[in-house]
Amino acid sequence: MRAPQVLCFGEAMLELSRSEGDSWRMGVAGDTYNVAVYLRRLGCDAGFMTALGRDEFSADITAAMAREGLGAAWCLTHPTRSPGLYAIRLDEDGERSFAYWREASAARAFFDCEGAEALLAAAGGCGVLYLSAITLSLFEEAGRAQVVTLAKAVRRQGVRVAFDSNYRPRGWAGAATAARAIEALAGAIDIALPTFSDDVAIFGDHDPAACAARWHALGAREVAVKLGGEGAFLSTPEGTAEVPAQPVAQVADTTGAGDSFNAGYLAARVAEHAPREAAAVGERVEQVSFLAPMG
Repeated sequence: MRAPQVLCFGEAMLELSRSEGDSWRMGVAGDTYNVAVYLRRLGCDAGFMTALGRDEFSADITAAMAREGLGAAWCLTHPTRSPGLYAIRLDEDGERSFAYWREASAARAFFDCEGAEALLAAAGGCGVLYLSAITLSLFEEAGRAQVVTLAKAVRRQGVRVAFDSNYRPRGWAGAATAARAIEALAGAIDIALPTFSDDVAIFGDHDPAACAARWHALGAREVAVKLGGEGAFLSTPEGTAEVPAQPVAQVADTTGAGDSFNAGYLAARVAEHAPREAAAVGERVEQVSFLAPMG
């Protein structure tokens, strides 16, 4: 199977978001799925690896993937499980909170699905493998070890591994558990794309420079620390740079903003732009997502 330039691995979920009054709108989202969609919209060759069920909601997600040009070539089928569900509530500033119903989602049983071994082997043909802490949180310890094995295996084949320490506390037994899981994977990570507030919650970093230095010490070659409305802090072997945020007069919704930055950054890097330019592209894409979130 032909592997894409960027292969994102994680979970696509049903997303409930309030539309008008007491009405709710159902869509499809998930952090790594969002990145895959943004990459496709940016013209990047991207794929999404996950597991879904045989139910109608899984069919809806498959149809949404097809509309975005992702297809289902990297999607396994679980015979009895269904997609997870989450709901978003927004405050008056556009900041979001989440509620989840995903304990029995098909993606959590990815490694048990027929065809998993073949897909994992084919992943070594991609250019970048994109993972997140939410990907890790899908699995128990044995499954997380398989994610680490995958990352190390593809890296030996010349694949760059990119990672966002996207932290959702409800997905973990605690910050210490998340920290251990991330550190177990960190030695296989080339590109770290953390959000500073997440890494403060997990690791207690006191400033973006310290966050970047910790990632370098763990093995990452390039680090782009996302700072929300303050832009990003970029650190590579060539030095550091503060990348300003693009001004936004009125934030509509922050959902997926960090995912859009990651997609812009990775799309620019696979197009062989330098990290500084890639971070600027990420900020521009993030600005668009603030004004018109994915939906």
